[in-house]
Amino acid sequence: MDNFKTRSYATLIPPPAALEHHSPIESALSLLPLQSIRPDLYTNARPLWHPPGARGIFGGAAIAQCLSAAQATVDTSVYNVHSMHCYFVLAGDADIPVIYDVERVRDGRSFVTRTVQARQKGKCIFTTTVSFTRVGSGGRETVNHARKMPTMEDVPPPPEGSQDIVALDTKGDDTPFESVRCAVKHIGPVGQKQQPQDKLLRQWIRARGKISDCPQSVREDEALSGVRANVLGDNHTAHLSALAYMSDSYFIGTVARVHNLMRFANRKRIEKLLETFQGSDEEGQAMKTYLERIAKEEDEENKYNSEAGSKRDDRRIGMMVSLDHSIWFHNPRAFRAFEWMLTEMETPWAGDGRGLVCQRIWSKDGLLIATCMQEGVVRLQQQKEIKL
Repeated sequence: MDNFKTRSYATLIPPPAALEHHSPIESALSLLPLQSIRPDLYTNARPLWHPPGARGIFGGAAIAQCLSAAQATVDTSVYNVHSMHCYFVLAGDADIPVIYDVERVRDGRSFVTRTVQARQKGKCIFTTTVSFTRVGSGGRETVNHARKMPTMEDVPPPPEGSQDIVALDTKGDDTPFESVRCAVKHIGPVGQKQQPQDKLLRQWIRARGKISDCPQSVREDEALSGVRANVLGDNHTAHLSALAYMSDSYFIGTVARVHNLMRFANRKRIEKLLETFQGSDEEGQAMKTYLERIAKEEDEENKYNSEAGSKRDDRRIGMMVSLDHSIWFHNPRAFRAFEWMLTEMETPWAGDGRGLVCQRIWSKDGLLIATCMQEGVVRLQQQKEIKL
């Protein structure tokens, strides 16, 4: 039996050459059709990123590639995705290819439903149900309202040309998106102690490079010929996949942040992770740089919270993983993922070793383009009982 661990690439098929006009996030999320096995079966064209210190691959990759696979089975010139509801089942292994299996549950006049299972070694690691709605099916007269984007008095505009990049790859040039954090906003009563549920965490995000006007995934004829084509057309699906990818950035970590719990702002924690790292020296250095960048952000945020009167919590996170993830797409064709978007996260509840987070995403022009929810495991390191 083939051993993927010994391969020079962690994909089912050797990664195809990337198109020069594709952005990093398009290349990272591209899929290959497995038409020779059966229709509606896809696999990752390139290795998936495993965040340092995480149990498995970056959850945003599974979310985005499942969405891409579902969109590949729908006429996206007629139907828009409006929601997807996901469950993280098992930690994904970055050294093993992922198979995306799409089931065409229903093709109705107004709505289309797809389920997608991501599998490794025959086991489901991630599952989602994706729903599409026919463009304009709501009629001429509709009920309309939307949460407004925070004003620039609360949120400073993103610096143009910023390179404050959150690395999502061991190769700095391949990082697929940028992120710029904003100061924590307290919405509780003035003069009272800041409560975790009264904090808003905001950041600007955008995909690096310019997303092209041709499909990101390899078509069947391209897979057979080995030649990539530049076929221009409506590529809004790539922007949606990029948004889905970025929606998992710092999401469940919101629970730790509002409690001022540190994960990486601790030298011993970073050293422990580096000691167990089994990659090359170059990859180890990249991992160290990534962890130190995150630790610096945590330290700066904790200092700000302390100055604002919020005490640091010296308890430590023992385990933090996502359980589920939902996205509602409100204006799927009205944004460009390579332009700055503002995200705002808050957590209404945490308890019993879990936490719930809500996220709103606006285009730079102030249009609410998506709302996301995520629940995850948030467990503290437990103090050992001293037996007399």
